[in-house]
Order: sequence, then structure tokens, then C-alpha cells
Amino acid sequence: MDFDLDAFVAATLKEDLGEGGDITSAAVIPADARFEGVMRTREPIVAAGLAIAEAFFVALDPEARVARAVEDGGAGEAGDILLRVSGKARALLTAERSALNIVQHLSGIATLTRRYVDAIAGTGAVLLDTRKTLPGLRVLEKYATRMGGAQNYRMGLWDAAMIKDNHVAVAGSVGEAVRRAVAAGIERIIVEVDRFDQIEPAIAAGATHVLLDNMGPAALREAVAQVAGRVATEASGGITLDTIRTAAETGVTYISVGRITQSAPAADIGLDLEMLV
Repeated sequence: MDFDLDAFVAATLKEDLGEGGDITSAAVIPADARFEGVMRTREPIVAAGLAIAEAFFVALDPEARVARAVEDGGAGEAGDILLRVSGKARALLTAERSALNIVQHLSGIATLTRRYVDAIAGTGAVLLDTRKTLPGLRVLEKYATRMGGAQNYRMGLWDAAMIKDNHVAVAGSVGEAVRRAVAAGIERIIVEVDRFDQIEPAIAAGATHVLLDNMGPAALREAVAQVAGRVATEASGGITLDTIRTAAETGVTYISVGRITQSAPAADIGLDLEMLV
């Protein structure tokens, strides 16, 4: 999906500046003052969103100099510098909160995602993100999960069919729901099942991916055995850091986790003054 960075930056700054602008910086900081500072992480993180932070600073001071010390997807330890910025003090301090907000949020997602990815290392299972994202921020949040090592799942309702229990209830059966999706010419057809007797009808009708909903390890193993490699399998529902490896070891192709976008805490990152002249 396309993402209009300039429009996002402009809208975010407009929200913060309102009609009156940054009255604090205008009152306290001399118009000709210059600021040099560093964005620093206060905890171990996987960085994400640094280029967007740069865009905020440059939007208010086109002559600002920004140098990234870490690239998105790279690791930072507590105390590490993520980027250096210098330019007009008023402009940079006005942009500070917006720049920090996005880096804290996206780095939080990338960091939590990496923990899940590391937890299933060596199992062969692939971590997927979900559509459980903040409205308007899906592209950015899914970018952050990629920086953490996950694979993007559906970006929206348009790029794959996801047949869930309510679709099945309206269509009358799993098989009928899948047949209708096939007849519509949809190539990727994901079917959510929570019973073993739904698996065969889904595959027979043309499903390309079976989502095994809220199944424990024993049930996942049995479901994977039934599918026998004919289509991709996915464990989903209630997966945590404590349970993800056990789920991965059942042989599923994918594991989807909504928590990596829905519940990731913001990373502790600050902008520290080095010099004000």
C-alpha cells in the first residue's frame, strides 16, 4: 500500500500546532537560537520510524541536519544514540514530540515483534501480524512488524478472503462459503476453523490456507496431520510469548499474533539537548 509521508507529517503537526502554534517555544526560545541534540534509547530496542522522525524535523526546518546512528530494524541498547539532529531550536523543539511519538510507538512494536520471532527461532514457523492496528496507522505499524522480523499478513479486506464463523453462518457451511469465494475468482482463500470436521470440506472446496482458531497444542498437531501439507496452516488466538514456541513446534506454517500491534508498549526514547546556542 502507498503511504503519503508528507501528508502524514503535515496532518500530525497541524494537530499539535492548532491555530496558535508552539506558544512555549515562541515565548521562551530566541528566534535565532540553534539546537543540537540526540535521540537516545533508554532501554534495549529494535528501532523503527527514524526516517519518519527525520521528516518531522525537516518539515519545520528544511535546513536541519539529521544523522541516523542506527537504521530501522537495527538493535539499540540502553543509552545508545539513535540519531543526531541540529538546526533551528524553535523548529526542532516544536517537532520533538511528534518525532518521539512515532519512534517510540513503532520501535515498541518492532521490539515486541522481535521477541516473538526470537521465541520461535529454529522451528520453521513464520510469525504473521494482523489487522489489529490503530485506524490510519496500519501501514506504519505493519512496517514496524517487518522491522521486528514478522511477515505482513493481509493489509486489508481487499488482498485475500478471510472466511470466519459469521461468513460460514450466513453461507450455510464452510464448503459453501469457500465455493463462493472460488467462484468469485479470489486466489487467496483463508478459512478459519475451530473443529476438525471443518478442515476437509474447506480444503476440498478450494481453501488455500487453514486458520486453526484457539486450538491447544494437541489439537494443532492433529489438525496439521489432517491437512498433511496440502495447504498452509496457521495457529491463531490467544498466543503469548509463553505459549508461542509450543504452538510453533506443532508443525504449523504460520502463527498470527495480534498483540504485536494491539498491545505493544511504547519504547522509552528521549531527545536530549547537547547544546543550545
